[in-house]
Amino acid sequence: MIVVTGALGFIGSCLVSKLNSDGHEVLLAVDDFYKDKKNPNLEDKQVREWVHRDIFLNFLQTSWSNIDFIFHLGARTDTAEKSKEIFDRLNLNYSKEIWKICAEKEIPLVYASSAATYGIGDKGFKDDHEIIKKLKPLNPYGDSKNDFDIWALSQKSSPPFWAGLKFFNVYGPNEYHKKRMASVIFHTYNQIRKTGEMKLFRSHRKDYKDGEQSRDFVYVKDVVDVCAWLMDKKPENGLYNLGTGKARTFYDLAANTFKAFGKKENISFIDTPEDIRGTYQYFTEADMSKLKKAGYTKKMHTLEEGIEDYVTEYLMNGKYY
Repeated sequence: MIVVTGALGFIGSCLVSKLNSDGHEVLLAVDDFYKDKKNPNLEDKQVREWVHRDIFLNFLQTSWSNIDFIFHLGARTDTAEKSKEIFDRLNLNYSKEIWKICAEKEIPLVYASSAATYGIGDKGFKDDHEIIKKLKPLNPYGDSKNDFDIWALSQKSSPPFWAGLKFFNVYGPNEYHKKRMASVIFHTYNQIRKTGEMKLFRSHRKDYKDGEQSRDFVYVKDVVDVCAWLMDKKPENGLYNLGTGKARTFYDLAANTFKAFGKKENISFIDTPEDIRGTYQYFTEADMSKLKKAGYTKKMHTLEEGIEDYVTEYLMNGKYY
């Protein structure tokens, strides 16, 4: 049985779909099932058992013999949340308990880390274990992910195979419920549909022009392909970046969304909200050499390809993956 925590969420539900398409129907979905607004993410998916996250650790202790692999994607992901207690409880300590059980019961584990761990990027964006303790994330969310990476690397006892995936800016279907935390592509599409224009955040740094803030935008279909490959191939244990390896500007993103929509560009700029301005990343770009060296060769979607597929196949039709 394969376990997916955060199964109702954006990436988790897409991974369930990917695993189903690969022939894996014996799945256990873990999440906070009181949040009905995300239920459409798992409609028509093949799931054998559903376990609430609050009782999953006890379930894992007693039913581990039926579990072949765990994808731990469940987390509090709101980068504007300031409560360290919330992140310690839901991200750091919960993940530690899953790790300990996987190590004891010899269950392979892939877990979600984040590119938010890299902070402003002054140490680069290389998934080198030697720099992890030197990283300075810009918010409590990033701290919680980096704290767990540091803890995992320090453990003498570990799962037989484990990988921590530093997700960069993931976008794609099944993020309808994420509201403010949804991808900029999702917000761009909806602004164009409602107003015919898109307002991007203005740059508040002299070294970046408006719209030239850049991120490594990675399509969720590529993310779940990598997850499935890791389960199948089980390369060397450790942290792996998961992006495209190429940063693109927010202006490029907006322009390509207009193009996919079949509309003329109409892009302007507004101030970045003050509550995130001081912790805003102006550039991210994944060094993908470790994953490639491990043997992953499948081509990632370009920004143009990903946006075209996302807009025309999903957003325009309200479809789920």
